[in-house]
Amino acid sequence: MGHIALPRRLFLWSMAAIYMSAFVSLYMQIPGLYGNDGLLPARKQLRYSGDKSPWEQFLGSPTVLWWSPQLGLATHTSVELLCAAGVALSLAATLLEPLRDSLVFFCLWLLYMSLQQVGQVFLYFQWDSLLLETGFLCILVAPLGLLRGGCRAVREHDRITFWLLRWLLFRLMFASGVVKLTSRCPTWWALTYHYETQCIPTSLAWFAHQLPVWWQKLSVVGTFVIEIPVPFLFFSPLRRLRLGAFYLQPRSKLGSWLCYLVELAVWAGLVYGAIVCFDLRLDWAKKSVSSRTVFTFHHFNQFLKRVTIPCIWLGVLSLTWEMISAMFRFGATLQWTVICVAAAAMFTISLVPFTHLEHESGTRLWPGARQAYEAVDRFHLVNSYGLFRRMTGVGGRPEVVIEGSLDQVTWTEIDFMYKPGNVSTALPLVTPHQPRLDWQMWFAALGDHTQSPWFTGLMYRLLQGKSDVEELLQPDVSEYPFHAQPPAYLRAHRYKYWFTAPKEDGSYPMRWWKRVYVEEFYPTVHLGDPLFEAMLLQHGLKDKSPPRPASNATVPRAVRWLRSQVRGHSAPVLIWSLFACSAALCLLQVLRHTDPHTGGRKESPAGLKSGETDKDVTSGAAEKEEEEEEEEEEEEDVDKGEPEEGADEDKNDTGEEEPIDDEDEPKQKDDPGMRKRK
Repeated sequence: MGHIALPRRLFLWSMAAIYMSAFVSLYMQIPGLYGNDGLLPARKQLRYSGDKSPWEQFLGSPTVLWWSPQLGLATHTSVELLCAAGVALSLAATLLEPLRDSLVFFCLWLLYMSLQQVGQVFLYFQWDSLLLETGFLCILVAPLGLLRGGCRAVREHDRITFWLLRWLLFRLMFASGVVKLTSRCPTWWALTYHYETQCIPTSLAWFAHQLPVWWQKLSVVGTFVIEIPVPFLFFSPLRRLRLGAFYLQPRSKLGSWLCYLVELAVWAGLVYGAIVCFDLRLDWAKKSVSSRTVFTFHHFNQFLKRVTIPCIWLGVLSLTWEMISAMFRFGATLQWTVICVAAAAMFTISLVPFTHLEHESGTRLWPGARQAYEAVDRFHLVNSYGLFRRMTGVGGRPEVVIEGSLDQVTWTEIDFMYKPGNVSTALPLVTPHQPRLDWQMWFAALGDHTQSPWFTGLMYRLLQGKSDVEELLQPDVSEYPFHAQPPAYLRAHRYKYWFTAPKEDGSYPMRWWKRVYVEEFYPTVHLGDPLFEAMLLQHGLKDKSPPRPASNATVPRAVRWLRSQVRGHSAPVLIWSLFACSAALCLLQVLRHTDPHTGGRKESPAGLKSGETDKDVTSGAAEKEEEEEEEEEEEEDVDKGEPEEGADEDKNDTGEEEPIDDEDEPKQKDDPGMRKRK
């Protein structure tokens, strides 16, 4: 169980850091997205009913925002308060290990789920579902120390809860690879489009786009190998295979060589399979690697039908093995029983979204699993995944460019902070911030504006000159072209963008993009336009009644003060600053608890060392008491004048004492206290 302790600590710290970045990123965008003057006000999403209690409404739509009226808080104030609480709690968890507790992670999961319920289209992404599912597993993985007196020792069921994480990672990776092949998208066989058509490309994507075509195709081969066959190794009984590394652990010589041969055979099989399935060939003349698919969609579909059910049984056997091994090692305790039941339930309901990959396998699933999944679906405990199913933007990346004017003669483009717009502007680094509006603009460009009703709300708020929405486009409002006076007219056009190529002499071009005008995306509108007013009413974006005035109570004033402190700051800079502070403080804590002489950890004030349990301390104290009693008995024997062992060594063979040389050792007075000290 020793190798579980460190991964558990690293995983829980990482999840606390991910929660922190997610809450900070969302907090910076709440006023523009869900405020009273935002694109989709949260108060319109929650319909408070006097006939139902908050608990009944919570069961229908699980969010703690149903209790806002009882607390005297407006909906948008409660949303900001929940997000700020998530930031504070996750930041504290990154700094203090005792707070990486099951109870704390339950609170973080509940807070994010409450926000996701009112997030609407801006929080309906796969990474939001993935964070909720992983966050729920953190509740099972994390120790329950706050309610049990701070006990954080490794438990017998940690291997079982960690298995659920492996199963989640398997479903995520395997499904992401399968959906690419089942979509029949012909452009997924090369990454020549992906770098410039991804949702929010960065400056590094421009350089990756310039790589040779053969390398782009080889990258796709590597992607499919990593996402489809490699995840099966997550259930390997060999830990080294699960880690994907060729190294030998200290075992018997024969066992080490056998494990080494098995690992070598597995990796060689993966390489051979990739060569056969993708016809990999070295071209020494061109110094490249050619690749093409030698299997068809029908072949892969037959493979998927044969492998889906065995995948389920592989999971059953692997989970059963972890349960039985934990039982034989620690015994069938009550805690072990509860965790086994919870793990089996999570695995069972996860089979429903997993079998969405293959329809026939889903029909053979136990009906009880489907009923259980439907009962807990609104809590997002398990989800279906499939990243980048189809390659979009083939033939040019579509982008929507908004233009504003004061006189309908001179038009000025309104640039976004993160999405492509100005062809000469380098795209900034966005990770780990998630700009929700910029991301949705990419989806809006793929279709008509009627498929994105929120876009009409965006035009409406920009015409009104709402600063909260303007900050979504440019955090520094002074960079917004209409910060002094809102535009009187707005319109939007669709363009197609491509990355530029290096010049013939190898130098870099002055522009990052080149673009071509395609068509009008949104007609010219202004406030009071009958057509525009009709669209606002159609999508329910027109304010039928003004929101309640801001309250002067303590909590709302504190929320407004906190907002004033972060307004105008860049979200990525704020997130990275918190990361740096957390890492620095954690490093100081490690250095403070490290003994400079031995390099190990010092004893804590309570006398507990790292990883030491109360049982170890009790046994150590008993041994110390026994040693003290033995020392007291020896001292009593000395005081009584009983000869000690080796006392006759000072006598010669005749029984007389040998003289002591005064020059070698000075005489000392025969003092009983001196003998006692000796």
